[in-house]
Amino acid sequence: MANPLSNTYRLIKAGITLTYYGVTLFPKHIPTPLPVKLLRFLLLPFSLLGMIFRAPFGYQSPSERLVTALTKLGPTYIKLGQFLATRSDIIGPELARDLSTLQDRLPPFPQDEAIAEIEKQLGASIDELFIEFGPPIAAASIAQVHKAVILDKGIEKDVAVKVLRPGIEKRFFQDQDSFRFAANLVETFSKAARRMRPVEVVKTLDRSVTIELDLRLEASAISELSENTANDEKFRTPDVHWSHTTGRVLTTEWIDGTPISNIKALEQQGHNLTDLGTHVLQSFLRHAMRDGFFHADMHPGNLFVDKAGNLVAIDCGIMGRMKPKEQKFLARILHGFVTGDYLDAAQAHVDAGYVPDHHSVQEFAQGLRAIGEPIADKAAFEISMARFLGQLLEYTAVYDMAARPELILLQKNMVIAEGVARSLNPELNLWKASEPVVKEWLQDQLGPVAKMKKMAAGLQALDQFMDEIPSHLTVLEKNMSGLSRLAGKVQDMDEERLTQLVEGKQQRSLSNQIALWLIALSLSAIAFKQLF
Repeated sequence: MANPLSNTYRLIKAGITLTYYGVTLFPKHIPTPLPVKLLRFLLLPFSLLGMIFRAPFGYQSPSERLVTALTKLGPTYIKLGQFLATRSDIIGPELARDLSTLQDRLPPFPQDEAIAEIEKQLGASIDELFIEFGPPIAAASIAQVHKAVILDKGIEKDVAVKVLRPGIEKRFFQDQDSFRFAANLVETFSKAARRMRPVEVVKTLDRSVTIELDLRLEASAISELSENTANDEKFRTPDVHWSHTTGRVLTTEWIDGTPISNIKALEQQGHNLTDLGTHVLQSFLRHAMRDGFFHADMHPGNLFVDKAGNLVAIDCGIMGRMKPKEQKFLARILHGFVTGDYLDAAQAHVDAGYVPDHHSVQEFAQGLRAIGEPIADKAAFEISMARFLGQLLEYTAVYDMAARPELILLQKNMVIAEGVARSLNPELNLWKASEPVVKEWLQDQLGPVAKMKKMAAGLQALDQFMDEIPSHLTVLEKNMSGLSRLAGKVQDMDEERLTQLVEGKQQRSLSNQIALWLIALSLSAIAFKQLF
């Protein structure tokens, strides 16, 4: 249960650190709530101390000081900063840009603690579990990774072993409790801040971190992404070793590949960087539009190129999902901008329910044209997906569009994918690279094969309903029989008894009988609708 005193204490400690480095997490475009003003006043001495004693940091930019402060505050604040960096719609572009440089890197925890945790989770000694177990090779706020060797069906295999930091769940729980406490205070005292929906932001972060803290869910995500992309050319994910995986330990295939950021090595190995850049962007779009399930952290550190030239994505702790409506929406807006059909792109927003009814489709199409036309004749290297999507988000305020978290996550990762693709091919044509994927999706959804699948689904639904008709008729017959008997009784009753029946409990029984009869008729109508 939330404890106001302990939460206040933790928030004051965090406030001291932030004040010392001369930063704030509160957006400039929102009036400062009263609790924040009071906290700033109380912490003014620490601000002065910071100005005096942090001489080495005196010449740092505001973004560098912010990153330093959040890193000092620890894992939960690093995650909070990274999450807010994706929400420029809430905190503003300046603060989002400052937070975008925040890296999730921390010193590793001791090897013996990692071994103790693995042995506890897997129920055996480290020597029984692994032929070799090496020191940590990477450490982040939630977990660290070790390289090891296992014996799998008589074959020695290199693996990556990811293990959660000791006590990380308790630390996150306490800090998240403090965030909830602060968010509720801000919403209570600041009407302007309510538009930022701080309570909802904290809930979203809470859900995201909860998933990351269960490594079985990451293993499941890897498995699902692998299944979705099984027939994709030149893309794969590492295999999961389920026998060596629990909620706090994840063991996967070791990827012996070249980091996609090592451009020089990729060139020396003979990889076609132009094709590779296109492949990165198309893979991301294909997973989002076709599967509705995409890697939501495709930064260079999570992408490798193996000896066969496959693009290999690792670290599936953060994944994005899109419902069919969002998949269709993404395909239509991209197709609209690729072909210059701004009216259809605008209609896609309306059909998805993102634009309120009091705005006309033509009016919104005019706004989209204002985004699309200036870049229509530009050279490929001058077109930025980041800027394009940023402008699109700006129009959310102009046309009263509510922010969509799943689309904002998509925007963030499309920008990341663009950055990786452009690092490989600076002259990448984003529209040209996107067009085949969009056409493929449209063909799958609207082509002859798709229509046949829909027809088959309708026939299957009708067939299932036909099988259930006897049982529906039995229920209907019983209800009609009961209704008939009830009608006969009503005819035999005197006026006084009839009035009691109408006003009493039995009236509800009659209503229920009629309702069941109407439900049976409705089911018949639904079956015909599915067919036609």
